[in-house]
Amino acid sequence: MPFDLSYSEEQEALVQTARDFTRKEIIPVAGAYDQSGEFPRDILKRAWETGLMSIEVPEAYGGLGGSCLDNCLVQEEVAYGCLGFNTSLAANSLGSMPIIIAGTEEQKKKYLGRLINEYVFAAYCCSEPDAGSDVANLSTKVTRHGDEYVLNGQKRWITNGGIANFYTVLATFDKGMKHKGIACFIVDADTPGVRAGRKEHKMGQRASNTTDVLFEDVKLTKANLLGGESDGFKIAMKTFDRSRPWIAAGAAGVIRRAMEESRNYALERKTFGVPIAQHQAIQFMLADMAIAYESTRLLCHKAAWLVDKGDLQAIVSAYAKAHGADAAMKCTTDAVQIFGGYGYTKDYPVERMMRDAKLAQIFEGTNQIQRVVIARHLLK
Repeated sequence: MPFDLSYSEEQEALVQTARDFTRKEIIPVAGAYDQSGEFPRDILKRAWETGLMSIEVPEAYGGLGGSCLDNCLVQEEVAYGCLGFNTSLAANSLGSMPIIIAGTEEQKKKYLGRLINEYVFAAYCCSEPDAGSDVANLSTKVTRHGDEYVLNGQKRWITNGGIANFYTVLATFDKGMKHKGIACFIVDADTPGVRAGRKEHKMGQRASNTTDVLFEDVKLTKANLLGGESDGFKIAMKTFDRSRPWIAAGAAGVIRRAMEESRNYALERKTFGVPIAQHQAIQFMLADMAIAYESTRLLCHKAAWLVDKGDLQAIVSAYAKAHGADAAMKCTTDAVQIFGGYGYTKDYPVERMMRDAKLAQIFEGTNQIQRVVIARHLLK
């Protein structure tokens, strides 16, 4: 099947809905939420009511049944307004993706249906104080007691950690078994022994909620287990392969915003008697932003397209995530440079965008890990 970049009428309408919502609801308040670090609960509720959350929940469970590409199209538009807002939406999809991938019919009806019928959030609990990109080295422990399981451990950097209704949690039966000992569980936030830690005071993406999540003698049953007892690592890798195009989509949104803000400013700001847009040094930075936007978007859409046609390829998702995140960091840094001293102040959005972009190089597997994935593919 040839790679097709055309969008359906439904996708065009979805983009316009997300774009209108972003311009009306997010852009006017993004700076204020960045300053306060408050979680934008009311605005995200309107996003849920508009149908912009949990895009990929199948129709059988009340969702839109959207594709990975549909989700990417929405996330680019939301990230144009604020990457922190977008991360909160993306984390809902991330928390539910293991259920979409490996859940039983009963689990899907219960938890995916909950995301559609109630304004609630999900969170994905993978990273730990000493294990992030190295998923096989996690320490959160699960033990089996007859037909029950007991979960103990600490997760770190969990987006939506403090506001989630339920978590999908990776834990190990035996750390010595590495990836073969890892299982994945669905854990309701109100289960005895589950609690969220303090909210992190972050450099960027401050509108998103990030906390530790702690599990202390949490009792679970087989109804909480996703797949088999040794399927957790496989579920995690499939989840990341499907979620990394979303990171590229967010990167594309922030690159486009940086480019447009920089272009508008360069046409107005004058030095040496002419707009700075007439200086070749500025033109080259703007041109590089345009190249970065187009290349990031193309890689994002190719990765999403492969997911949607059932030919999920980890290397293409790695290309999209690594390139997009690096490009977003460079473009937002250049945007601050184009704005000069004004860009270093909070009077303009580019300094926030620069701080927000940095996290894209770190979460969902650092960009160095993406290069490990790519190199292994090239050398095998």
